Amino acid sequence: MVHSQKAMNAQVGKVLDFLKGRSIDHVYFVACGGSSAVMYPNKYIMDREAKFISSDVYSSNEFIHRNPRKLGETSLVVLCSMSGTTPETVEAASFARRKGAVTVGFTNEEGSPLARESQFVVKYEWGEQADAMDTNLGTLYQLTMGVLHVLEGNEKYEKMLTSLANLQKVFENAAKQYEAGAQQFAADFKDEKVIYTMASGANYGIAYSYAICILMEMQWIHSNAIHSGEYFHGPFEIIDKDTPFIILLGLDETRPLDERALAFSKRYCEKLVVLDAKELDVAGIDSELKGYIAPLVLNYVLRKYAERLADVRNHPLSKRRYMWKVEY
Repeated sequence: MVHSQKAMNAQVGKVLDFLKGRSIDHVYFVACGGSSAVMYPNKYIMDREAKFISSDVYSSNEFIHRNPRKLGETSLVVLCSMSGTTPETVEAASFARRKGAVTVGFTNEEGSPLARESQFVVKYEWGEQADAMDTNLGTLYQLTMGVLHVLEGNEKYEKMLTSLANLQKVFENAAKQYEAGAQQFAADFKDEKVIYTMASGANYGIAYSYAICILMEMQWIHSNAIHSGEYFHGPFEIIDKDTPFIILLGLDETRPLDERALAFSKRYCEKLVVLDAKELDVAGIDSELKGYIAPLVLNYVLRKYAERLADVRNHPLSKRRYMWKVEY
């Protein structure tokens, strides 16, 4: 097995030390947009692994307005904003602290408003030079599995740390493996007016992020993230030979939902892009955790697809029409 001596994030370690011996019965994952989407795999891990702790994913503003009755001193609220300036998320951190909850703010900017409003802060890295273990996805996984370890004695924690330490190499191999596919995707789909994404389980958040953040926000292409389990309860009526779909197949327990949706789609659609985690080289990832790690790799691959699409469309991923430019 590939192995790295890379250590757990020290700021995550401080949170886990604080939680030892405390009573936490609910974890709230709170964020907006892409930061919210990366919470979904963590919710999946909690559902599969937690014996006593329940969890939810909330959009920041709804978290405040819905005001969960259980939110209080036995709650852990995990928030995320890259810039740390997302107003709704900053206010959600303040709101949760007033309720007595333990708050952890994940951000790329350690001195940001979110960092100041959170009881604990975890600075993650971003960009081409960032190691996979140090990104928002990697540090969130460290916290999620760490919480399960210190509060419930989950024995997969060390396996998760080792797997995350080996994840950068998996990313690099995936980038090479899918470069030709990314270029072909860009060439074939550059003129499409709508592209749907579909997944389930641990991978649904990745499909959601690609739909709302990449295709809609960054490329101004109409999209919708469809849950594979919901496909046959309405959305499949939209598919025909000319309707573009990106379908993600994971390695977790919900894979049969994706396989069923894919089998039907193949009968009627000629514009399918299928990313199957079974085809990934995941050397160094513990066999018990491949289903949890797959979304992180598929997310990385999809980012490469986005970059190639932006190139051929001459529409940079940084281009915006309203975001940060007008009052909203």
